[in-house]
Amino acid sequence: MGGQRVAAGREPPEFLVVGRVAGPFGVRGEVKVLLDTDFPELVLRATHLFLGDPPVRYPVVQARMQRGMAVLKLLGCEDRAAAEALRGLEVQVRREEAPACGEGEYYYYELIGLQVWSTEGEWLGEVTDVWPTGSNEVLVVRGKGKEWLLPAVEPIVRRVDLEAGRIEVLLLEGLR
Repeated sequence: MGGQRVAAGREPPEFLVVGRVAGPFGVRGEVKVLLDTDFPELVLRATHLFLGDPPVRYPVVQARMQRGMAVLKLLGCEDRAAAEALRGLEVQVRREEAPACGEGEYYYYELIGLQVWSTEGEWLGEVTDVWPTGSNEVLVVRGKGKEWLLPAVEPIVRRVDLEAGRIEVLLLEGLR
């Protein structure tokens, strides 16, 4: 998922979350990061990352993958206690550093706020969240006092129009 497009007058975020600090790794100030991106190279090749809210810039001294997690050595994080203090913080990159999306792919922030309509012309609501499930994403749509959990796959999602701020979906049996 990626891209520089912006849906229906919304400003894109300055930062994109690419993971979360899971905790310290060893005793020399390294941290383990559970990645939440299709592009691990954003973390592994970064010269700096941003942690927390508001984001604080940390220069990256070294980065590698180990047992399915990124292990980072950040400048200024010299011991286990310093690494422990970062536990739970979001790891972010500037949006402009992220790669562009392929055709039919989107960053989550591009979908949140879009209006969802059925192919029959019924307004269902607004995308309020996107959940990664491993096999596919799920659009969380809220409207008319109801919450819809719609798999973001063909044949359910028929059309995404970022310019119009609209997603068209086919409500198969079982989704109503």
